[in-house]
Amino acid sequence: MQGLEPTFQPYDWGSSTAIPDLLGLPSDDRPVAEAWYGGHPSSSSRLSGPGHESLHTAITRDPGPFLGADVASRFGTQLPFLLKLIAAARPLSLQVHPSVDLARDGYEREDERGVALDHPQRSYRDRNHKPELVYALSTFEALVGFRAPRRTAEILRGLEHPVARHLHKTVTADPSPSGVQEAFTRLVGETTRPTPTEVAELADEFRERLRTGSPSPRTDRAVDLLERAYPGDPGAVTAVLLNPVTLRPGEALFVPAGAVHAYLGGFAVEIMANSDNVLRAGLTSKHVDVPELLRAVDCVAAPPIRIAPEHVYDATDVYYVPVDDFELSVTRVTGSGPCRLPSTGPRVVLCLEGEVRLRASTGAEIALAAGQAGFVAAADGALSVTGRGRLVQASVP
Repeated sequence: MQGLEPTFQPYDWGSSTAIPDLLGLPSDDRPVAEAWYGGHPSSSSRLSGPGHESLHTAITRDPGPFLGADVASRFGTQLPFLLKLIAAARPLSLQVHPSVDLARDGYEREDERGVALDHPQRSYRDRNHKPELVYALSTFEALVGFRAPRRTAEILRGLEHPVARHLHKTVTADPSPSGVQEAFTRLVGETTRPTPTEVAELADEFRERLRTGSPSPRTDRAVDLLERAYPGDPGAVTAVLLNPVTLRPGEALFVPAGAVHAYLGGFAVEIMANSDNVLRAGLTSKHVDVPELLRAVDCVAAPPIRIAPEHVYDATDVYYVPVDDFELSVTRVTGSGPCRLPSTGPRVVLCLEGEVRLRASTGAEIALAAGQAGFVAAADGALSVTGRGRLVQASVP
């Protein structure tokens, strides 16, 4: 059991204060969009102590004690999950994460073409899928998955712009997944997308409707927000096709592989399969790969997957998700005796509030204050926690 030092991602949509404030670090005007706690080879966390060895290197060298026999047999020599803090000061990209099969195929194709792993035009940086769970620390706004075509048609009804009328005709004539895909492709496709001028005109029509009476003020505000953040980007108009989501602090959302989504703003804990595969269609300064995104996207309309926690032991809520790569638990301790934590495999524990002390069945201990994290190896066995505070634990089911 050792302290774990995150790596930071300075993406341009990030907040300059949220993550530094939680971690007790000085902040300036530069964005700190994400803090990574895990062993992804592109940006591995480091273990505290002499040498500050990367977690990826330590696990690869001796996976048995770190991962345990069960996890190693299922996932090989890599930690199967990646825990993050994400702090979005403005909207980030319209994106989809691929399935395992698509990730493996895409990775091999880019390797065969000689695209370097760190090349900015590369879409597949590993062979893994990337389902994810968001646990909100503040109000967190997002667009996730396709809404019912009937509702999309209601929102589009009465708009006069030719693009809006075409979308309305499409989802009305064919309210099936193929109709949804046709409408989505009309907006983001390389040869079918609206021009920047058309996007600006359509966004102005949504704004005007906000003033005069709208069937969906929330959708109109989302289009306005996205088009102001990314002027002329047709991804802004996809808000009419997508489910709006608001998470209050403590609420959680699961985003499966294939689900189109765009996070609009907020501060959250995010846990995912150990992958950095992101296929983008717009709303970004990064690489956009629309053909690959259209291969990966699931166009079945469905409500967002909110995960209600299950209360276990005395002080812990577990957010169970339908994948084998990760599980997130949240524990609140109030100073009354040791509380048992779930799981005995490899774990990352991050203290969000207060001060806590972890004790392993081997007798090893580590103290964590707010913003500090630790890596717990499978060989450390079961954990208990004392103190006062709130902590999240990433583990393997």
